[in-house]
Amino acid sequence: MAATPGRTAVTGGANGTRSLPTRVVPPLELPGKPEALAAEAAAALGWEGHLLPEMTMLGRKVFVVARLRTDVHAERIAMGVGPTLDRATVDTWTWPELAGTAPAPAAEISGVIAVARHWRTGMASTVPFVRYGNAAMVLPMAAVMTEDYVANCLPRARIYGLGVLTAHDTGMVDTDLAIRSERMVLGEDAVSRWVNEAVYEQLLVAQDTAANAS
Repeated sequence: MAATPGRTAVTGGANGTRSLPTRVVPPLELPGKPEALAAEAAAALGWEGHLLPEMTMLGRKVFVVARLRTDVHAERIAMGVGPTLDRATVDTWTWPELAGTAPAPAAEISGVIAVARHWRTGMASTVPFVRYGNAAMVLPMAAVMTEDYVANCLPRARIYGLGVLTAHDTGMVDTDLAIRSERMVLGEDAVSRWVNEAVYEQLLVAQDTAANAS
């Protein structure tokens, strides 16, 4: 049975069905631009490196804080091996018989940040990366002031070792849950190598952009 938007249909009583007004909850909004909040989060976490523009990796939109390993970059230039994004090629670098000839990772990744309106979105974006290193999500204050956040988000974030940061209405960001350092982190594999290559490419783009702007 259809009900008028903003009203709840209730069955029963002498008149059969009646409708009652419902409370309309406004959508959660971020208190600033995602890139600004990500920069505040990186500073709060003490991560060193360049905050790259939001990028899509493994189907997730995230910010990455990373530095270029200049010595490795120089070696790769000499080898003629730039950033490689072909997944099949990168997969072969982890084969035992080719491990000795594969190029070294040229990016040093400090961590991955997702800026989201809801914790479920933030967690879905960061969990694939926390297996390999540091990851955190930034949520608006309204999102963390709920029973759902306390009962469902925090226990899961602790299990995964995710960091959670709160974005205040002023745009200031502080830590609500620190990254758990004693979590299990996977070693290098085909996924982590491909992620490193994607970050390597963006570091070079950022480097070129900065050089052209100067």
